[in-house]
Amino acid sequence: MNALLVAGTTSDAGKSVVTAGICRWLARGGARVAPFKAQNMSNNSVVTPDGGEIGRAQAFQAAACGVEPSVRFNPVLLKPGSDRRSQVVVLGEVSGEVTAMSYRERKAALLDTVVSTLEGLRAEHDHVICEGAGSPAEINLRADDIANMGLARAAGLPVLVVADIDRGGVFAQLYGTLALLDAADQALVGGFVINKFRGDPDLLEPGLARLRELTGRPVHGVLPWAEELWLDAEDSLSYAADGVVGRPAPPRGSQWLRVAVPRLPRISNATDVEALAAEPGVAVRFVTEPSRLSDADVVVLPGSKSTVADLAWLHRTGLADAVLAHARAGLPVVGICGGFQMLTRRITDEVESGDGVVDGLGLLDLEIEFAPRKTLARPHGRAFGEAVDGYEIHHGVAVRRGSLDPVVELPDGTSEGGVDGVVFGTHWHGLFENDRFRREFLRRAARQAGRDGFEPAADTVFAEVRAEQLDLLGDLVDKHLDTDALRRLLDGGAPRGLPVLPPGA
Repeated sequence: MNALLVAGTTSDAGKSVVTAGICRWLARGGARVAPFKAQNMSNNSVVTPDGGEIGRAQAFQAAACGVEPSVRFNPVLLKPGSDRRSQVVVLGEVSGEVTAMSYRERKAALLDTVVSTLEGLRAEHDHVICEGAGSPAEINLRADDIANMGLARAAGLPVLVVADIDRGGVFAQLYGTLALLDAADQALVGGFVINKFRGDPDLLEPGLARLRELTGRPVHGVLPWAEELWLDAEDSLSYAADGVVGRPAPPRGSQWLRVAVPRLPRISNATDVEALAAEPGVAVRFVTEPSRLSDADVVVLPGSKSTVADLAWLHRTGLADAVLAHARAGLPVVGICGGFQMLTRRITDEVESGDGVVDGLGLLDLEIEFAPRKTLARPHGRAFGEAVDGYEIHHGVAVRRGSLDPVVELPDGTSEGGVDGVVFGTHWHGLFENDRFRREFLRRAARQAGRDGFEPAADTVFAEVRAEQLDLLGDLVDKHLDTDALRRLLDGGAPRGLPVLPPGA
């Protein structure tokens, strides 16, 4: 058997972290483990060593397994560019755009792709832990599903269903999810997991017992609310509007450094700012209206899957004027990928939005032209005198127009300059995960913002911060889930003769 599917009653129920936790627990026991998500819908993505693009959650899960990310871990990635259209990435490469209806016509062929990819991984690993998408009880999509029960049926996977008790109605979530599945799908559901519980577990016992009576399936564990977990959020729901990122530690010096990040409607790779949030004394906040920028020391414009549309949103909300005022006050502004493109004088986009020539914010004396072929790269370089690496995922190409003084080259030829040297731009994601570069950036930003009492920590190693999060996930699985039951599911599949709940019967 050697594989199982972690499904969830809702988006953001905890599928990604439970999958990562099980991967970590198994890998620490010496098993060769791989993650798998047949179909992901996310604008948070990374470039793999084999040159393709996958969801960032699968890269995080790969780290939990102790392996490099691969396009095989996420064979189908949907990247929404609007409410109606998504870019399709198949085995790491762009494969056109679809609407919700036109995508359904492609799913039969894609199911063959994901099943054969999964079978290859199962042949090479001791275990493959698969993550579902959304909810398996989306009965309007079941006929051509390739990510949840459609995958489970095609590949013979036992299913573990996770529910978020913090949202309330957890027993109804679990019972209702199971009852809406047809009989053959229900036969694959071997048990449940309750996530994000706060309080005395004894209070849950009567409900757990009754749920088992009603469904014939046990709850294989109750995972407690873990406030320390915050890195690499998969779902945009995890990034609260006007919310602080992470758990800021007290400053090493006498002052905090405050970072504001506009929460764009089509934000992508929002995880870029998590390395800043891991630093003591750095408070990173997502914002949706201009007053939140009034006391910020640094503004970071993040990536976007729809640069032109999100730039228009900045103008509508008044955030564009607030960013301009921030830069003109001599305070640092950083643009990453789509955010960098917004900082330039002009954007020519016949590819992503089709809007043609659009004025940017004009803080960097460059122009952007969108190319039909997406740039996917894992480059290396130097910035602020430090060795750096990162990854690129973009259609826009920077073209220099005019000259700026001063201009300091950052990776890939983008520039620092604009307004008194306080505006920075790069197409590179993951730049802040380079520890020495991040410290030098914070030192410069604090000086420009007049935060002389801020001191960058000399001992923050972001890779270690991420490893600690992964180990915490592994510990939670080891301590709070019935690991013997997990092994039985992995080795033998769902138990035979499980009852069928109406109306599934």
